[in-house]
Amino acid sequence: MEYTATMDIFLQVWGGVAYLLAKIFLSQAEGLQEDRTWRLMGWAVYLIGLPAWVIVLASKQNWIASAIEAGGAPALVLGLVTAWKRLDQIPRWLDWFVKGITYLMIVFGIAYSMYYFKGITTLSQMLEIGVTFGFLLGTYLLAKKNPAGWLLFAQMLICMALLMYLQDNMMLCVQQILSLVFVINGFIRAFRKQKSPRIEKASPV
Repeated sequence: MEYTATMDIFLQVWGGVAYLLAKIFLSQAEGLQEDRTWRLMGWAVYLIGLPAWVIVLASKQNWIASAIEAGGAPALVLGLVTAWKRLDQIPRWLDWFVKGITYLMIVFGIAYSMYYFKGITTLSQMLEIGVTFGFLLGTYLLAKKNPAGWLLFAQMLICMALLMYLQDNMMLCVQQILSLVFVINGFIRAFRKQKSPRIEKASPV
């Protein structure tokens, strides 16, 4: 199927809106005693937006970022399952499985990009490596309810916004910048939750 300008806009709207909503929902979940609904919606919307991002990134030869987005699917499913079953800890075998997929996709994405571009030779590749680090580790830590995941998400968003700007994907660039607001809010709420024994009651969804 030919990748047209209309398809590009459609995919940017699809992926951009889904990822922005995911950040809003997960940010809202932080600090709440009853956070299950918000977390379920956040991880589910993330999965919905994932295919659009993979296609957009691959169309611009962003092989590292597209491989990593695809490789992040198990971590997103892990977050969904953790929220659904109200788990504070996950089985060790499942933890190692997700880690294994993560590391495998990092190696695959970087190796193919180096083969395609004859090494790490472009600014876009360096930004993709920044996205890789932030997305996978950030998603993994947030799935385990570790507030440090928000800081890695912030670093990922900055790198991705720059990458999208350089490649004229302005809708996704703006979405990344907007998402940064909710990521910072999520970190603040999660940090306060750790420091204070008082936890907000969940508001109705």
